[in-house]
Amino acid sequence: MSLAPEHSLYERVVQLLEEARAAVVRRVNHGMVLAYFEIGRMIVEEEQAGQARANYGQFLMKELSSTLSQKFGKGFSVRNLEQMRQFYLVYSKAQTTSAEFTLSWSHYLKLMRMTDPAERNFYEIEARQNNWSLTELQRQYDAALYTRLALSRNTDQIRQLAQQGQIIGTPRDVIKDPYILEFLGLPEQAAYSESELETALINKLEHFLLELGKGFTFVARQHRITFDEKHFRVDLVFYNRLLRAFVLIDLKIGELKHQDLGQMQMYVNYYDRFMRVEGENKTVGIILCRDKNDMLVEITLPEDNTQIFASQYLTVLPSKEDLKALLQRP
Repeated sequence: MSLAPEHSLYERVVQLLEEARAAVVRRVNHGMVLAYFEIGRMIVEEEQAGQARANYGQFLMKELSSTLSQKFGKGFSVRNLEQMRQFYLVYSKAQTTSAEFTLSWSHYLKLMRMTDPAERNFYEIEARQNNWSLTELQRQYDAALYTRLALSRNTDQIRQLAQQGQIIGTPRDVIKDPYILEFLGLPEQAAYSESELETALINKLEHFLLELGKGFTFVARQHRITFDEKHFRVDLVFYNRLLRAFVLIDLKIGELKHQDLGQMQMYVNYYDRFMRVEGENKTVGIILCRDKNDMLVEITLPEDNTQIFASQYLTVLPSKEDLKALLQRP
């Protein structure tokens, strides 16, 4: 008699084996990265000891590469040894302890190419805390996550980003402007409806959650609210466990209008009065729009606004120059 897949014993055994395999992979990755760090340290110390000899470093790399390749096979080319050397130089200056090497070697190769130590440290922390794959790390870097967050913060908050990663304490901490939705595969200038945009986001929900950031879980799509026999629908409803609050998202494919802000205010008020339970914080509303006028948003919303935000979205990853200009707009 075989156990059915849904059997609780089967599920527990499978979970145990998967966790054990994952732990083995983590230990192997950690051991390999730590070994590469130590190899880099040995190379640097040997170079320093032989610095009186001309071209000693180049000679050392070639000899070491040849010897290790004969002994262990692939993986010890001169280029790879140079990367190990660079790894030690970068992370010894950062005073990183060996216990913190929890990412894969491929992650560190990407991180080492970031010249700004604060930016590099931010992405390392976020990759570690959020279990980013190398692909996701590359995407977040290409989408300038650090820059998008840093430009809305003061000097002390930027320092905190570099030392602790993104800390979610207030609704404003979860907001990005713009949001980069290139994973949808929608051309930048294509004509599509708000419903089609919504469907694309739902179909790529995992990617959208990563772009939204930490602590988000999906709750509902087109959630209907009714009062005075009138029906309204909130495009997307999420809950953020770090904020302990509902997050409502309304999609606008055109330019943001003041009526859109008023509508979101109504949604937020409804959730605060009828959906929020004791212990939860006030509802957050985000309007994702193709274009917006910051002055219109500022004038329409109260000065002490902490609940409603308007952010632009881009469906094509911009160039670094275009993104920089967009982020620095008045």
